[in-house]
Amino acid sequence: MELNAENLRQINDLLRREYGERKDPPHGDLVGELVNTVLSQATNDHNRDRAYASLRRSFPDWAQVTEAPAADVAAAIRMGGLADQKAPRIKELLHRLGYGTADGDGDGDGAGERDLVKQASTLPVEEAVSALCALPGVGPKTAACALLFALGRPAFPVDTHIHRIALRLGLVPPKSSAVKAQHLIQAAMPPELALQLHLNLIAHGRGVCRPAHPRCAVCVLAPHCQQRRNPSDAE
Repeated sequence: MELNAENLRQINDLLRREYGERKDPPHGDLVGELVNTVLSQATNDHNRDRAYASLRRSFPDWAQVTEAPAADVAAAIRMGGLADQKAPRIKELLHRLGYGTADGDGDGDGAGERDLVKQASTLPVEEAVSALCALPGVGPKTAACALLFALGRPAFPVDTHIHRIALRLGLVPPKSSAVKAQHLIQAAMPPELALQLHLNLIAHGRGVCRPAHPRCAVCVLAPHCQQRRNPSDAE
């Protein structure tokens, strides 16, 4: 299936009939979204949310995270997995955004965040993604998630489910990385579809187009799939 705006609209229409309209409003908390997406790496949504809630209970102010020992931050997010790796990333991320004065070069109130929000709100989407990727622990998917969910920008994050579906449909070349797939799909994405298509593709990847035992017999995208299994082989 060729990657272009028309085909993305067709995919969106098929998934919208299956999963419904998705119009979640942006919540406006860019820093919280960045931290949340760092916590989401290599874990599920339930454990990510538990880790984020625990972090905010332990450290109600972001500056407290920056100034706390990494071991204490790791203890607060332990249930999210890879806590010893994520804690220093989050601390450095927040420090770069101007929270805390541990190294004597911040004002403690998130001045860097205000500059970043201004950049992320006004730059073209791909440039805004690049600006966020300059922060520690932030990759293209994390950056796109922050832009989409916090600021309502038409960024298109490609997670493992969307990457798998894009490869199976032939939207991106075989063996394309998730980063490459995100870049290609972003370039073709109609801006008004970014949020809805992102969420519905994830729902489809979790419930139907699964890594193992995909349910091809009930897949609304099956007619367009290059890797569709025979009905007798599908669950």
